[in-house]
Amino acid sequence: MSYDTLAHVIKLGGTVAFFGIFVIAIIYALWPKNKARFDHAASLPLHDSDTPEV
Repeated sequence: MSYDTLAHVIKLGGTVAFFGIFVIAIIYALWPKNKARFDHAASLPLHDSDTPEV
Protein backbone atom coordinates (compact mmCIF):
# COMPACT_ATOMS: atom_id res chain seq x y z
CA MET A 1 0.00 0.00 0.00
CA SER A 2 1.53 3.29 -1.05
CA TYR A 3 1.57 6.46 1.00
CA ASP A 4 -0.95 8.16 -1.29
CA THR A 5 -3.43 5.30 -0.95
CA LEU A 6 -3.04 5.22 2.82
CA ALA A 7 -3.43 9.00 3.09
CA HIS A 8 -6.58 8.87 0.97
CA VAL A 9 -8.11 6.13 3.12
CA ILE A 10 -7.31 8.01 6.33
CA LYS A 11 -8.75 11.27 4.98
CA LEU A 12 -11.90 9.49 3.85
CA GLY A 13 -12.24 7.73 7.21
CA GLY A 14 -11.85 11.00 9.08
CA THR A 15 -14.45 12.68 6.91
CA VAL A 16 -16.92 9.87 7.49
CA ALA A 17 -16.24 9.86 11.24
CA PHE A 18 -16.72 13.63 11.63
CA PHE A 19 -19.85 13.55 9.49
CA GLY A 20 -21.22 10.79 11.73
CA ILE A 21 -20.46 12.81 14.86
CA PHE A 22 -22.14 15.84 13.28
CA VAL A 23 -25.29 13.84 12.47
CA ILE A 24 -25.41 12.43 16.02
CA ALA A 25 -25.07 15.96 17.47
CA ILE A 26 -27.93 17.24 15.29
CA ILE A 27 -30.14 14.31 16.29
CA TYR A 28 -29.33 14.93 19.96
CA ALA A 29 -30.12 18.64 19.67
CA LEU A 30 -33.43 18.04 17.91
CA TRP A 31 -34.60 15.07 20.03
CA PRO A 32 -37.98 15.99 21.58
CA LYS A 33 -36.96 14.70 25.03
CA ASN A 34 -34.21 17.37 25.25
CA LYS A 35 -36.50 20.31 24.42
CA ALA A 36 -37.21 21.24 28.04
CA ARG A 37 -33.51 21.18 28.94
CA PHE A 38 -32.54 23.41 26.01
CA ASP A 39 -35.45 25.79 26.64
CA HIS A 40 -34.34 26.16 30.25
CA ALA A 41 -30.72 26.78 29.21
CA ALA A 42 -31.84 29.35 26.63
CA SER A 43 -33.80 31.33 29.21
CA LEU A 44 -31.02 31.45 31.82
CA PRO A 45 -29.45 34.72 30.57
CA LEU A 46 -32.84 36.42 30.82
CA HIS A 47 -33.17 35.53 34.51
CA ASP A 48 -29.63 36.50 35.45
CA SER A 49 -29.23 39.58 37.61
CA ASP A 50 -26.27 41.92 37.39
CA THR A 51 -26.01 42.44 41.15
CA PRO A 52 -23.34 40.45 42.95
CA GLU A 53 -24.43 37.95 45.54
CA VAL A 54 -23.11 38.54 49.07
